[in-house]
Amino acid sequence: GLTRELSELGAHVTVVAADAADRDQLAAALAGIDPDHPLTAVIHTAGALRDGVITAQSPDHLDAVFAPKTDAARHLHELTKDQDLAAFVLYSSAAGTLGNPGQANYAAANTSLEALARDFRAAGTPAVALAWGLWAEASGMTGALGATDLERGRRTGIAAMPTEQALALLDAGLRSSEAALVTARLDLAAVRGRAATADDVPVLLRALVRAPHKAARAATAAEESLAERLAALSSAQRLDALVELVRTQAAAVLGHATGRAIGSDAAFKDAGFDSLASVELRNRLATATGVRLPATLIFDHPTPVELAGRLLEDLGLIGDPAGDAALTARLDSLEEALGALPGLTDSVREGIGVRLLDLAARLGAVPLTTAAFDAGSGRSIDLDTATDDEIFQLMDGELGLS
Repeated sequence: GLTRELSELGAHVTVVAADAADRDQLAAALAGIDPDHPLTAVIHTAGALRDGVITAQSPDHLDAVFAPKTDAARHLHELTKDQDLAAFVLYSSAAGTLGNPGQANYAAANTSLEALARDFRAAGTPAVALAWGLWAEASGMTGALGATDLERGRRTGIAAMPTEQALALLDAGLRSSEAALVTARLDLAAVRGRAATADDVPVLLRALVRAPHKAARAATAAEESLAERLAALSSAQRLDALVELVRTQAAAVLGHATGRAIGSDAAFKDAGFDSLASVELRNRLATATGVRLPATLIFDHPTPVELAGRLLEDLGLIGDPAGDAALTARLDSLEEALGALPGLTDSVREGIGVRLLDLAARLGAVPLTTAAFDAGSGRSIDLDTATDDEIFQLMDGELGLS
């Protein structure tokens, strides 16, 4: 492919396999250059991905991305610094400048690469690091990106650029006197949308868009909370509302226009969710509900319906408001009736108290105590000291067998 095209243009091409992160292998490859055609430029494009959420990062994740970036760049500089080079180009990534979900290690490697470019230039090498955005033409590193990955990148404000535009940026970088440049195509419409819905626009892009006025943000924050709105609904309506919230947010993460693309009972993984998308959905729901949610939320509750049920619990909205009010009224009447009873003896008062505690324990309102009430004899039984006959008698009474 490329070798043939260059040869047809009159170039003499030699392809040598070497690990640039291995200094000896790289030195051997450079030693094979024909002295009659000395080295005049270095363009270092190597890179590797080992993505993962921040809590999953490990030394292996760092080694995988740093070796082809920084180790190789150092070796190239050490082995060519005495050459009369016209260019020393290091391919970096905008992920190091603007950030990208799941690429903390990759961002760090590219930021280090840009720091090296500054050091090399200060030492006399014409080095420049180009922090590339996404090329529309698929490469070895981007060819495996799915729709979810591309949508995630679009929301960060980076748009895919055609090869012609990317090559024009390369030419501009070679002419620049700067040691580090961002060569990317920005989607300012996406950045404006991000500014309108969240206050997490990358610092370097905030000057390019107009964020909502602080007063408007304050008014939005003062609106009725989700929990308050749901509290006025029935149990079924609450669940339906939260299912719709989950579907809408899930659709936004995947780049769908509406929540209809996400089935209520469909598994998130079947819809295209990966670990990064799951964390993003968790973050969106945490913001929408004001509830602290675990990172494993989507894996523990793998469908919108199950997830909505979890949100109901976290919001403290389990139950029917009308039914709750009626039950509270009955308890108020019971309290009034007990208070109006004349001449209660201590034994009767004790028996009523034990019955109420037993009922509360059955409802899960209080821990099950070691005391139980024998409905047949009208007396309390200490379960820690009761005989077998007393316990069996109590069980028979509770089951209606005596």
